[in-house]
Amino acid sequence: MKRAAKAAAALIVMFAATQAMAVSAGKSVEWNTSMGKVVFKGDDHAGKGMKCNECHSKIFKMKKGAAQMKMADLNAGKFCGECHNGKKAFNTAGNCSKCHKK
Repeated sequence: MKRAAKAAAALIVMFAATQAMAVSAGKSVEWNTSMGKVVFKGDDHAGKGMKCNECHSKIFKMKKGAAQMKMADLNAGKFCGECHNGKKAFNTAGNCSKCHKK
């Protein structure tokens, strides 16, 4: 019984830690790219009813620096491109200024 309780406690701690790393409503994360700064705002996605676990860790791994995103990957439907494909959300191809700010 003690083993089960310890395992349950460990799972709760792991879940809480992964949730803390996501960019939630009211927070943002920035990347500097050759095309200009990209800012991911948690409000933009949470405000549309999305939950962090819809992307983390299904599309994005919860490890800082793990995803080396390239536009070719996004345009091929990977990373942000899984939703930003012109059907579920605006298409990444040809809409540079929606994400890249000079």
